[in-house]
Amino acid sequence: MRLSELMKRKVVTEGGLSHGKVHDVRGELEDGRLRVTGLACGRVGWLERYGVGTGGSGGPSVAKVHGHPVIPWERVVGVRSKIVIRD
Repeated sequence: MRLSELMKRKVVTEGGLSHGKVHDVRGELEDGRLRVTGLACGRVGWLERYGVGTGGSGGPSVAKVHGHPVIPWERVVGVRSKIVIRD
Protein backbone atom coordinates (compact mmCIF):
# COMPACT_ATOMS: atom_id res chain seq x y z
CA MET A 1 0.00 0.00 0.00
CA ARG A 2 1.19 3.51 -0.78
CA LEU A 3 1.05 6.34 1.75
CA SER A 4 -1.03 8.34 -0.72
CA GLU A 5 -3.74 5.67 -0.39
CA LEU A 6 -4.08 6.49 3.33
CA MET A 7 -4.43 10.23 2.80
CA LYS A 8 -7.98 11.62 3.03
CA ARG A 9 -9.37 8.20 3.94
CA LYS A 10 -11.95 8.34 6.76
CA VAL A 11 -10.98 6.93 10.16
CA VAL A 12 -13.64 5.29 12.34
CA THR A 13 -13.59 3.20 15.51
CA GLU A 14 -14.97 -0.32 15.58
CA GLY A 15 -18.00 1.21 17.32
CA GLY A 16 -18.56 3.69 14.47
CA LEU A 17 -17.18 6.91 16.02
CA SER A 18 -15.62 9.11 13.33
CA HIS A 19 -12.18 10.69 13.76
CA GLY A 20 -12.31 12.54 10.45
CA LYS A 21 -10.00 12.03 7.51
CA VAL A 22 -6.26 11.34 7.47
CA HIS A 23 -4.35 14.54 6.72
CA ASP A 24 -0.84 13.45 7.66
CA VAL A 25 1.04 10.20 8.29
CA ARG A 26 3.84 9.71 10.84
CA GLY A 27 6.66 7.29 10.27
CA GLU A 28 10.17 6.22 11.17
CA LEU A 29 12.97 4.88 9.03
CA GLU A 30 14.12 1.41 10.02
CA ASP A 31 16.84 -0.31 8.00
CA GLY A 32 16.13 1.92 5.02
CA ARG A 33 12.38 1.23 5.07
CA LEU A 34 9.59 3.50 6.25
CA ARG A 35 7.43 2.16 9.08
CA VAL A 36 4.14 3.98 9.66
CA THR A 37 3.75 4.92 13.33
CA GLY A 38 0.62 7.06 13.37
CA LEU A 39 -2.14 9.00 11.63
CA ALA A 40 -2.98 12.69 12.13
CA CYS A 41 -6.71 13.05 11.54
CA GLY A 42 -9.54 15.51 11.67
CA ARG A 43 -9.24 19.25 12.22
CA VAL A 44 -6.00 19.01 14.23
CA GLY A 45 -4.40 16.86 11.53
CA TRP A 46 -5.45 19.34 8.86
CA LEU A 47 -4.05 22.32 10.79
CA GLU A 48 -0.81 20.49 11.48
CA ARG A 49 -0.36 19.50 7.84
CA TYR A 50 -0.34 23.18 6.91
CA GLY A 51 1.88 24.24 9.80
CA VAL A 52 -0.77 25.98 11.90
CA GLY A 53 -0.31 25.61 15.64
CA THR A 54 2.76 23.42 15.36
CA GLY A 55 5.01 25.69 17.39
CA GLY A 56 6.76 27.05 14.33
CA SER A 57 8.47 25.88 11.21
CA GLY A 58 12.09 26.42 10.42
CA GLY A 59 11.76 26.11 6.68
CA PRO A 60 12.58 23.22 4.38
CA SER A 61 15.78 22.20 6.14
CA VAL A 62 14.35 22.25 9.69
CA ALA A 63 11.52 19.95 10.73
CA LYS A 64 8.30 21.37 12.11
CA VAL A 65 7.73 21.09 15.83
CA HIS A 66 4.72 18.84 16.24
CA GLY A 67 2.92 18.34 19.49
CA HIS A 68 -0.54 17.21 18.50
CA PRO A 69 -1.73 13.71 19.32
CA VAL A 70 -1.89 11.17 16.53
CA ILE A 71 -3.63 7.82 16.35
CA PRO A 72 -0.96 5.16 16.91
CA TRP A 73 -0.70 2.72 14.01
CA GLU A 74 -1.02 -0.15 16.51
CA ARG A 75 -4.71 0.78 16.94
CA VAL A 76 -5.44 0.15 13.24
CA VAL A 77 -7.36 -3.11 12.79
CA GLY A 78 -8.22 -2.75 9.12
CA VAL A 79 -7.78 -0.60 6.04
CA ARG A 80 -10.73 -0.85 3.71
CA SER A 81 -12.82 1.95 2.23
CA LYS A 82 -12.34 3.44 5.73
CA ILE A 83 -9.54 2.93 8.24
CA VAL A 84 -10.94 1.08 11.25
CA ILE A 85 -9.27 1.51 14.65
CA ARG A 86 -9.78 -0.11 18.05
CA ASP A 87 -12.08 1.78 20.43
